[in-house]
This record gives sequence, C-alpha cells and structure tokens, in this order.
Amino acid sequence: MIESPVIAFLFFIFGICIGSFLNVCIVRWPHEESVVKPGSHCRSCKKPIAWHDNIPVLSYILLGGKCRYCHAKYSPRYAFIEFFTGVAFVLFYAHYGLDPLLVPYLFMLCCFIIATMVDFGHRIIPDEVSVGGLAFGLVFSAVLPAMHQIDHGTLNAGRWVMRILVATVIVAHLGEILLARLRPAAKDDGEEDEPFEWLPWLIVLGAMVFDLIMDFGIDAVEAAVPASWVPHLLSLDAACIGFVVGGGSIYAMGVLGDFLFRKDSMGGGDVKLLAMVGAFLGWKSSILAFFIAPFFGAVFGLLQKLKTNDTTIAYGPFLVLGSLIALFFETDIINQILSLYGLR
Repeated sequence: MIESPVIAFLFFIFGICIGSFLNVCIVRWPHEESVVKPGSHCRSCKKPIAWHDNIPVLSYILLGGKCRYCHAKYSPRYAFIEFFTGVAFVLFYAHYGLDPLLVPYLFMLCCFIIATMVDFGHRIIPDEVSVGGLAFGLVFSAVLPAMHQIDHGTLNAGRWVMRILVATVIVAHLGEILLARLRPAAKDDGEEDEPFEWLPWLIVLGAMVFDLIMDFGIDAVEAAVPASWVPHLLSLDAACIGFVVGGGSIYAMGVLGDFLFRKDSMGGGDVKLLAMVGAFLGWKSSILAFFIAPFFGAVFGLLQKLKTNDTTIAYGPFLVLGSLIALFFETDIINQILSLYGLR
C-alpha cells in the first residue's frame, strides 16, 4: 500500500535513473568493460551522449529511439529497463514502506535485473553481480539483523542442511576422483583440464568455521562482545548459512547432473547467483527458489525446444523469479506445505 504518492513518485524517478545505470552494466560487463570510463556514448559512432540526450525514458522517446548524430537505432530494451526499474522500485516501496529493509532488497533487485538480462543475452552471469552481490548481502546482513530469522530452531535447521550439502558434495567429488582412477584414461582431445578453483572452497570453509564458532562458542561470543552486537553476529551467521545452502544446493545438483549426463549441466554463475540469494534471504528462501525455478525453467525450455531445437536455457532468470516468489510468499508457501503433510 502506497503511503505517500509524492514519495512513490520520487521512488519512480530514482528507479528510472538507477535503471539507466543498470543498462550500462548490462551492456558493458559481459565484455569486461568499465562502467565508469568512458562515459555514455553511442555504440555505433562512439560520440559522447550529452546529458540532455541521456534523460531516462524521456530522451529515448524524444529522439525516437535513435542516436542524435548517426541516427543508429537504440534497442527499446534501454527504455524498458529504465521504466521497469522505476515501477519495481515503487512496488517495493508499496510493500515495505520506508523500512530499512527496503535498501538491501532494492540492491538485490538491481542485481536480479542485471543477471536476468545478461544471462538471456549472453548465457553468463557476471561475477560483479553474483560475487559482488554476495559480499554486499553479508554486509547488509551484519548491519540489519531484521533481514534474517535468528531464532535457535531456524539457525540449527539451516546448519544441518548446510553440513549435509557440503558433505554430499565432498563425497561426490571423491567418487569422481575414484572413478577417474578406475576408468581407462580417455583419449587426449587436446583440451586442458580446467584448474581447480580453491577460492570458493576457502570462502565456504571460512563461512563454516564462523558458523561453528557461533554454534558451539556462542556463550564465549556473548561474553566477549557487547550484547547489542549479538543479533548482528547471528544475522551474519544466518547469511553465511544461507549462501552455503543456496550455492551448495544448486552445485550439488550440477555435480549429480555432470555424473549422470557426462557433461556440464549447470553453470557456475547459477551457483554464485543462488549463493547471493541465500546471503540476502536466508537458507529457507534459497531452498524454495531452488525448487520453484525448475517449474518455470521447464516450461520455457520446452517452448524453446519446439521453436529453436535448442536444449540449453539461461537458468539464472528462473532462479531470480523463484527468489522473488520466495521473498514475498515464503511464509505462505511453507505453511501450505506443512499443512499438506499434516505438520501444522
């Protein structure tokens, strides 16, 4: 419900301006270009775009969707992203009001918009979105404890899910190594094996060590820090559990798919994107998004198969859709599931 039409209008203006910057990220990050330099310019004639030709939505309409100088056509996507972002900001304001939670969720929304458009266009999700968003999710969680449920039961359940997922992935990798040793060596096709990435595992290890401290050493933590810090540390712990569960769930599915189909079945960008979701929304929402996304992805994949005969899809947008559904309807969905099995 919109409390103030004036504030809603200001959110719309702010949103379309942010949408203009998101367009820059969508265009440049897939090509590993800076979003700072050079300034806005026509991709065809390279001439700088003057400020009066760079007013979100309005300039596109007044110029007829063309460059002032070379008259090259601009994609209507630019104006659409700006307008959509403005409307989305108003809708989030209508839902959350001026609650401090609005800030991290609007940031997450911007990451979602970039990830969706880039994944549809290039079949990648930039690390600037996923890994950068994950870092901001952890920071926001430490600052705003209201982002997460920090009760004992929720945290403990998340811990067990996290440890089971990590153990499953480790066992799966050990199984792969064992099978590789038992099978005859495949014929060399000239391609080098990808080097093992240690950094993600070190980040996961750090998160799990921090969680172990918060789990088994909570009494010592409470004695060592001011009482006002404890909710912030528990919220950060919830975010760590969330990102390991989010990323771990889809990573485990990818490992299983690789084993069954003998080819890459899940992109690393999807893993990092759902890890980011877990950092913002917690382990339960990331699990919900994990199970919701395939329903929409399967429908889209079937339609794409019939139209183009292409069996691969950009999965990130469906993780985004599942995450937004989880954000707004997590409690209702979980209650319905529990009622269905007579647990509530």
